[in-house]
Amino acid sequence: MCCRWQKRCKRQPIHRDENMNPFHEKYRAFLEAFGQGRKMVLSTSENDVVSSRMMSVVRLDGAFYFQTDTALRKYRQLSVNAHAALCIDNIQIEGICTELGHPLADAAFCETFRTCFRGSYDAYTALKNERLFVLHPTRIERWLYLDGVPYIEMFDIENQSWCCEKYAGQ
Repeated sequence: MCCRWQKRCKRQPIHRDENMNPFHEKYRAFLEAFGQGRKMVLSTSENDVVSSRMMSVVRLDGAFYFQTDTALRKYRQLSVNAHAALCIDNIQIEGICTELGHPLADAAFCETFRTCFRGSYDAYTALKNERLFVLHPTRIERWLYLDGVPYIEMFDIENQSWCCEKYAGQ
């Protein structure tokens, strides 16, 4: 589904030539504007109980990486439910998390994380209980305000579709 208002949303067809599909151009622009690292809210859940906390998150290619300790609640929650969401400002990123192992085993993550969050890197990355997770986004929703008018931009990553609709609350 392209967006929650599918009947009003003009879903972009999937094209074999990515130059013909606006999804690719819009998604690349979104990721570029997002940058390499941000402090974001990570929401996880277990047994229908949701919890959220601030996290230092880095983006590598089209995925989002963070680390956590195996003794913490979020680690347990991700172990039983890989579905999670990241949020910052007017952006919500939903996706599936995968544990990758110890953060020091991933050189690209370490370089980016150290550059973006030196204090957190120095304090936590080498701890033996730290684990690296990657969130592969499945859906991204962003509220945009163009000349004061609200729009909802949606990326359906799995179906490679994009739409942006004017919000008309009722």
